[in-house]
Amino acid sequence: MLLVERARGKKGRKPMSTDSLFSRHERYFESNRFVYPVLSRRSGGISVGINLNPSKLCNFRCIYCQVDRVAQSETRFVDLRQMLEELARTLDLITSGKIYSTEKFRDTLPSMRRLSDIAFSGDGEPTMNRNLPDVVKATANVKKGRQLSQVPLVLITNASLLHREHVREALRVLDENEGEIWAKLDAGSASYFQQVNRTRVDFETVVQNITRAARERPLVIQSLFMRLNGHPPSGDERHAYCDRLREIVAAGGQLKLIQIHTVARIPAESCVSPMSDEEVDELVDFVRANTGLNVAGFHGTRGLR
Repeated sequence: MLLVERARGKKGRKPMSTDSLFSRHERYFESNRFVYPVLSRRSGGISVGINLNPSKLCNFRCIYCQVDRVAQSETRFVDLRQMLEELARTLDLITSGKIYSTEKFRDTLPSMRRLSDIAFSGDGEPTMNRNLPDVVKATANVKKGRQLSQVPLVLITNASLLHREHVREALRVLDENEGEIWAKLDAGSASYFQQVNRTRVDFETVVQNITRAARERPLVIQSLFMRLNGHPPSGDERHAYCDRLREIVAAGGQLKLIQIHTVARIPAESCVSPMSDEEVDELVDFVRANTGLNVAGFHGTRGLR
């Protein structure tokens, strides 16, 4: 199976650089089909991803997406029993430290050798999975059974469906189990939003959903900015982005962290390229100064092709 072999790697390969480790986010690890550990800069350690969209179903077509939507997926549905077995096996591999003897993780820095979170994400939008509440409940039970109460459950979402009842039910389970929501907000204006995220979902719906969810619990905002046709976001777009963040807070939304990052893997469109480290740092300073919020920046991979 090609994807499994790619995740396992080849014998005799030279140790990977840190940048290479961060850029390798395969959805398979060893024999797993639904659970994949990755080294995550944003979470500061190993994040265990749960792919709720092996069918690659998504209601966004982001121009920076790295998911191969040409190749046919091996399976369309998540087998809950198999997923939970993979999760338990992966958590045991990490907590025992055995994962650091594998090729993919053997060069992990000591400061990053920790289980940072369990994230619902994958090859599409996780909230499109109608069984999301059951998956979150079952995952929480596996976490409890291993005395990992300090490890948060993270829903990584484009926020387009946070108003749906099955999603709201899943959020309530997250709230009861050290859960967090990392909501995507890649724009400040509707026009730039459509240019980058390419969706039938209205920009206003995304902002409203983030606002409503943030009134009930603190949220993390994830924003990816890039060079588009060689140009970073305009000054007007930066101001509009800060306006949206301030509006969310003014409406009672709790934003505990704004994560600003750039392209770190091969994007869907050739017109997309990473912002420089200096540009990312400048944008972080700009957003912090104009919103007063806690903002963290994450650079792209140097030498990305």
